[in-house]
Amino acid sequence: MPHFNWNDSLNLLSKLSWRRFWNGLKVLGSYQVSKWTGRPVQWGYPISISFEPTTSCNLRCPECPSGLRAFTRPTGMLQRDFFSETIDQMHKELLYLVFYFQGEPYLNPSFLDMVHYASRKKIYTATSTNAHYLDDGNAKRTIESGLDRLIISIDGTTQEVYQQYRVGGQLDKVLQGARNIMKWKKELKSKTPFVVFQFLVVKPNEHQVEAVKELAKEIGVDDVWFKTAQIYDFKNDPNQLIPVTDKYSRYKKTGEGYVFKGRLANHCWRLWHDPVITWDGLVAPCCFDKDAAHRLGDLKEKPFREIWKNAAYHEFRSKLLRGRKNIDICSNCSEGTKVWENG
Repeated sequence: MPHFNWNDSLNLLSKLSWRRFWNGLKVLGSYQVSKWTGRPVQWGYPISISFEPTTSCNLRCPECPSGLRAFTRPTGMLQRDFFSETIDQMHKELLYLVFYFQGEPYLNPSFLDMVHYASRKKIYTATSTNAHYLDDGNAKRTIESGLDRLIISIDGTTQEVYQQYRVGGQLDKVLQGARNIMKWKKELKSKTPFVVFQFLVVKPNEHQVEAVKELAKEIGVDDVWFKTAQIYDFKNDPNQLIPVTDKYSRYKKTGEGYVFKGRLANHCWRLWHDPVITWDGLVAPCCFDKDAAHRLGDLKEKPFREIWKNAAYHEFRSKLLRGRKNIDICSNCSEGTKVWENG
């Protein structure tokens, strides 16, 4: 869970235009009206989106579709022209852009060019990486691209522990990548990106929570975030990943196995402000729909503004307001779980 940071927050606010502010008020207002009435209305356009640079990944993490090579949808790379055309449709209202859904963003050769394009539109840009490709050249290009937030996944402070979840990964590459970023940030006198170590707390690494805080201080990153792990078969936990420490777990143990701790209220802010777009233009409701099974539109066929308020979106929001527990992707969602510890 993130700390509040003045510099990062002021940077985000600097991207706010009157049009984006007014759009945000409309989206928030329509969300509140939808909650009160139980009937979906949508007055604005997305405040934030997640755009998938690629489904490819160099690692084999056991709870990740990219790592498991388990997609049923097509896999591939986001094309720069398609990205820029989509952003041109959305940028006047769009405040925040996450370059991540599945896969490792730096495997897309055009990734940093797309970041630069969005930055020129004064959109706050963020990404999440396993940091194996942050060599000296890519680190410098990352700073120059204008990226606003860089989340580095670091799920262990020793190679032995790190590789238990980040299968096939090399911790020394991750740490050197982080050092390269901090070096170029200093040399180029840049305030961005805001650099975060994100620690996915699982059973093999939960004893290293304090150690990763010390490692972050040593390297000089801006913050450490601790994240609870989504386990697909949480009742049985076949990979033995659910941590013993309760505050770092989305699940609690019962006599019949683990159960999800979250309470699924029949509303969800994500469906009103933050869609997901796959590399090939499918519009999914949120980041929990890993395989884009709930396809609400296709940007290869229709522009985003038509999709955002189409019948499929209306029906999905209606279904959510009627009963979120009946939607498969909501059953394991972190919305509604207990807030976990900050770094």
